[in-house]
Amino acid sequence: MAQTDVFYCEPRKNTGTGGARAARREGWIPGVLYGGGADPVAVNLKSNEVNKAYLNGRLLAHLAKIDVPGEDGQQPVIARDVQVHPVKGFPVHVDLMRVDEKTRINVDVSVRFINEEQSPGLKKGGVLNVVRHAVEVYAPATAIPEVFEIDVTGLDVGDGIHASSINLPAGVTFMITDRDFTIATIAAPSALRSSDDDADASAEAEEGEEKKEDEKED
Repeated sequence: MAQTDVFYCEPRKNTGTGGARAARREGWIPGVLYGGGADPVAVNLKSNEVNKAYLNGRLLAHLAKIDVPGEDGQQPVIARDVQVHPVKGFPVHVDLMRVDEKTRINVDVSVRFINEEQSPGLKKGGVLNVVRHAVEVYAPATAIPEVFEIDVTGLDVGDGIHASSINLPAGVTFMITDRDFTIATIAAPSALRSSDDDADASAEAEEGEEKKEDEKED
């Protein structure tokens, strides 16, 4: 089961660029809490809690909870936008959306390939050519899949892995609905491709020589 992060927050009285900079100097990450039928609220989040979730890949597209002082219980939220420092690479601003069991959102879910040792194509030296590292779906905010596992058992060189290979949980649908889009393919190993290219070139050369001989005889 996926870990649910809990973010402690405090209302941010000083908004704007100056207020955000002051919050960061004091060890906070500025953010906005919105949705759920309530007005947007400027908040400060603890840097260590946000950075931990971000570094472990659990910030975007993952259900979390927020602990708001003066309010009963912890509210379920999802980070919908994360601004990252262009040089240092850590979050500098986070937008959190309040959600409940009725909320549905579009979100990217990562794909993971399993049983690669059971793929004849990969055992021959073929290459798993990943076209999509994540798949966009429309899902209940409180039941977003952690990851889609795709079994490559039995796949050979030239085989493709398409959207239909994924078993979607109840209530989850693909955002792309007009085709069975490709997620990955098993490509031929480079040595085999080179051999095939050389064979094609040799065949073309032989055909050219035969044509010349025929023209001479005519």
